[in-house]
Amino acid sequence: MPIYWLNDDKHQFPPADHASEEGVLAVGGDLSTERLLTAYALGIFPWFNEGDPITWWSPDPRMVLFPSELKVSKSMRPYFSQGKYTLSVDKDFEGVMRNCQQPRGMHGGTWITEDMVEAYVRLHELGYAHSVEVWQGDDMVGGLYGVAMGKCFFGESMFTRLSNASKFGFIYMVKMLEALGFWLIDCQQATSHLGSLGARPIHRADFLKIMERNRTQETLRGHWGALSDALMPMVKPFFNTETPFLSRKKLNSVI
Repeated sequence: MPIYWLNDDKHQFPPADHASEEGVLAVGGDLSTERLLTAYALGIFPWFNEGDPITWWSPDPRMVLFPSELKVSKSMRPYFSQGKYTLSVDKDFEGVMRNCQQPRGMHGGTWITEDMVEAYVRLHELGYAHSVEVWQGDDMVGGLYGVAMGKCFFGESMFTRLSNASKFGFIYMVKMLEALGFWLIDCQQATSHLGSLGARPIHRADFLKIMERNRTQETLRGHWGALSDALMPMVKPFFNTETPFLSRKKLNSVI
């Protein structure tokens, strides 16, 4: 398949199933709110290195997590039952992005450019992008952020400063999204970390069918902090060995 070059003036994309074997669909364009929202609605996301042109992806297969398939290991349960960390939602979105932006690995690079920070903070201010913060005392020790559209949450990045901090935040976010009736969390690329939590690859064609359905769903926009506070007492008791997952009956009572 050819790799398309985007027009800077039109927020349009080629069909997502026209991506290359590596998953690259298009290059160019911008990170405007209109283009980003169009991309996510179509199952497309940006990912590129500092100094490179904006690159738009639609990989096959696609790594996703269906909330009902979340795996919570026994080793994680004490983190919830003993309150080793505390949680907040949408309290410091830019702070989470800045932590995710820090260089990692041997090469010390980052794909979260200043333009990316500006673009996603703008999405957050408009009520589309959300963050989960994990705290130990007054210190943010983990977190993650992504974009919510319809009944899908598109995860972008996470970070951890202490053992299992990001996993702690991810598990809570999944249970919160499940309580809100979300269908899936898009994890984009396969990693062993996400696989251990229940994420699995699905064919792009199946993912795009879900995206088509999702475009008919209303998006829960706004600041999710108060919403999370209301759900927290209902979600937290289910992180124990007797009742590890929310039943559909209990979910309906929350919603």
